[in-house]
Amino acid sequence: MTVPRVVRPAAYVVCVEDGQVLLARWNGPKVPRWTLPGGGLDHGEDPRRGAIREVEEETGYTVALDRLLDVDSMHLPEATTYAGDPMDMWGVRILYSGRVTGGELRHEVGGSTDMAGWFALDEVAGLTRVPLVDKGLTAWREDDPATAAARLP
Repeated sequence: MTVPRVVRPAAYVVCVEDGQVLLARWNGPKVPRWTLPGGGLDHGEDPRRGAIREVEEETGYTVALDRLLDVDSMHLPEATTYAGDPMDMWGVRILYSGRVTGGELRHEVGGSTDMAGWFALDEVAGLTRVPLVDKGLTAWREDDPATAAARLP
């Protein structure tokens, strides 16, 4: 049996306000884990628009993107679909910094996440989380707005 090879682009937003970071709880194939709000892009969707859409779907907030923080990839040769079928996935993840501009915090219903919330930065290490949270917060901490090369229009 040939396992399908899938490239999955995704966009995420690091929102930090008053010493707290906005996270969504992802219901992955193992145990629920906290992640940055965001996720898979629709075919042909602009990554900036996709990041904004995903944050609203998962948290109820509208956001404005500030800067591109990082782009990375991960290879999961033994991934599975939500239906449990095997796939060889190559994920390309785009990380933006952003800020909440409207909306009201709420939990997603019927999606890949089931909760959203703000967490003090010093509490994050104690959360059951995906590695992307640490990657995003590291990129956010290292970002210097005065010298950032990747400005968004």
